[in-house]
Amino acid sequence: MHNPLLKRLLPFLRWLPYSSATLRADFIAGLTVALVLVPQSMAYAQLAGMPPYYGLYAAFLPVMVAALWGSSNQLGTGPVAVVSLLTASSLSVFAAPGSEQFIALAVMLALLVGLVQLSLGVFKLGVVVNFLSHPVIVGFTNAAALIIGLSQLNKILGVPMGRSEHFIQDIWGVLLQAGDTHLPTFVMGVVAIAIIAATRKYAPKLPGVLIAVALATLASWQIGFEQNATSRIEEVADAEARVRLDEYAQAELRIAELGEQIAAANADLNKARKDHGPLSQEAAALNYQLEVLTIQVKDREKENRERNRTIRRFVFERVASADGQSHRLHLAGRVPAGEKSDGSRWRIRRISHGELSLKGGGDVVGTIPEGLPSFSIPKFSWDMFGTLLSTAIVISLVGFMEAISIAKAMAAKTKQKIDPNQELIGQGLANLVGAASQSFPVSGSFSRSAVNINAGAITGMSSVFTGLFVLITLLALTPLLPTATTASPPSSPSSPPWALPRIWTMASWSAPGWPSCSTCCAP
Repeated sequence: MHNPLLKRLLPFLRWLPYSSATLRADFIAGLTVALVLVPQSMAYAQLAGMPPYYGLYAAFLPVMVAALWGSSNQLGTGPVAVVSLLTASSLSVFAAPGSEQFIALAVMLALLVGLVQLSLGVFKLGVVVNFLSHPVIVGFTNAAALIIGLSQLNKILGVPMGRSEHFIQDIWGVLLQAGDTHLPTFVMGVVAIAIIAATRKYAPKLPGVLIAVALATLASWQIGFEQNATSRIEEVADAEARVRLDEYAQAELRIAELGEQIAAANADLNKARKDHGPLSQEAAALNYQLEVLTIQVKDREKENRERNRTIRRFVFERVASADGQSHRLHLAGRVPAGEKSDGSRWRIRRISHGELSLKGGGDVVGTIPEGLPSFSIPKFSWDMFGTLLSTAIVISLVGFMEAISIAKAMAAKTKQKIDPNQELIGQGLANLVGAASQSFPVSGSFSRSAVNINAGAITGMSSVFTGLFVLITLLALTPLLPTATTASPPSSPSSPPWALPRIWTMASWSAPGWPSCSTCCAP
């Protein structure tokens, strides 16, 4: 047990001998952190542009691996605000947040971050932390706190926010829609913030975020907070809006066609390189054709992003047709005299094959898939390697700085010796294992580490227990987070009396020095 090499390879052996009192303390701390981590991880997934349940994947294995191979006994690893924000901002220029391509890029980014951090740790380059001055880190984290807070503004107002190259422009677009605020969403957000603030002040030992989530979920269920409907482009009455929707749908079809042509051109190019050589005339012609097709796809995707920003501002009122089998969508305030709308204001959530997915209420997470994430080697694209490498290096250094700062702050209290190189190895392995289990990049968390040490954690076994509780949630408790069908009141015949509501999740503003505020957020 005293073999230095063995302890270097298996640093968790330092926890031995392990007493029953330590086990009890770590178990309680692990459970306490898990109660905070489950709702928080889904919020950070949304901040990263991922579907909410990917936050649970990031809160499972990476949490345990970082504790087992790191150097700090109380550091809580997993989804964090700053890294999630960097992930979203760096990838949103290449793919739509939440899309399959975006998810694949996020997983690839986690792989690159893990490789960079592991390499720095193996080659004992933890000294790099000394080249990042404290004022730079403070300035970065405070700026991130402002961006994270402002990025939740559209969610508390219940209005859409476009994505452009200028964040202030996006926020200004949200402020211009303040008159369209969805009042139930706004009230829920304000009440949730009040619950969390009151819990922190008067009952700091209680999990305020979890309490706010539970109460808001029940309220969402009772009032039928979520309202969804479908329609078709031809049912839109306004000619200008219908033209915009048709243009968007046609561009989507063209993008799909170009995607098929690119796949075929790639296959032909590989064959030409094999048969005639990589520098042959045939290969050069196919390579040129491939580049032209790629440019066409990017141009149409950019045009559709612009159209999407316009489309998401449309607000409709729905009027039933005379036969009662279909509806007409009129822009809000333009319903013809003598006709009556259904009383809801509808926005377009997405367009697919000419069909409109409409949203008339608040946003909820929706059904969370039950079971473990799929374990596989992340898809690697050499075309994106050079583009994402610089981002991966930035996230690696910022994530490591955050983790080592927390670890050193706690070590000052516990008198534990922190090894920056070992911490790099732990964080790197956490991201590598996370990439293999569908996770986006992770790092050390200020808020959860504070909860961990204040709950009495003695060794990293507390984080192992946290990961196990997330495992139990994935395997058995996800049916308790959403409803089986819709957000209908309990009297609905489609919902049995025991069915629980779809979870109304929290998008936390957990940046250093900021309270963990919450607002209603969209999937």
